[in-house]
Amino acid sequence: MGIPNLQVALDHSNRPDAVAAAVSVGHEVDIIEAGTVLLLEVGGEVVQTLRNIFPDKIIVADTKCADAGGTVAKNVAKYGADWMTCICSATIPTMKAALKAIQEERGQRGEIQVELYGDWTYEQAQTWLDAGISQAIYHQSRDALLAGETWGEKDLNKVKKLIEMGFRVSVTGGLNIDTLKLFEGVDVFTFIAGRGITEAEDPAAAARAFKDEIKRIWG
Repeated sequence: MGIPNLQVALDHSNRPDAVAAAVSVGHEVDIIEAGTVLLLEVGGEVVQTLRNIFPDKIIVADTKCADAGGTVAKNVAKYGADWMTCICSATIPTMKAALKAIQEERGQRGEIQVELYGDWTYEQAQTWLDAGISQAIYHQSRDALLAGETWGEKDLNKVKKLIEMGFRVSVTGGLNIDTLKLFEGVDVFTFIAGRGITEAEDPAAAARAFKDEIKRIWG
């Protein structure tokens, strides 16, 4: 069992704030994500800005792509995205086209991550594996959290099952330092945190605290 990565999600609605947040924490985290709202608000060029600042970091474009996978992947990859997300309801041809396009631009570094929202089945998950996609992101959505839902045993069981199937599973949704211990003993690939890091009084210190707790539990 490896030590999980830490990914920061830039969920800002403008470029200056996103770039400022990235600069403040980018060297403390393993992966930097251009969030869905950010991409919709300012466009894919923000990925290029992040790539220019962090030439060696893994950069994710959280497009939640549902269609036109090849086109969307080509567009974000040309700006320097290594990974791109597809929503779990996307068709296998969409996911395959996205994977092909991002790998044509980024080589084997290019990957597609399946975002697990709403209803999905393990039978569907197997088709993603069969298509060459081995990353999945398990969510507690922001709306669900605001409605009072919390991380629980049902979530952990789903994460464990996906890992047993062969996925590298990232988890996200209202994570904080205290939440991490819920996953002790689980081979999580990446913890993804947004506002829990970027809106902290000292974002860099918050990121280091996440990393320290991850190392304490999984080290």
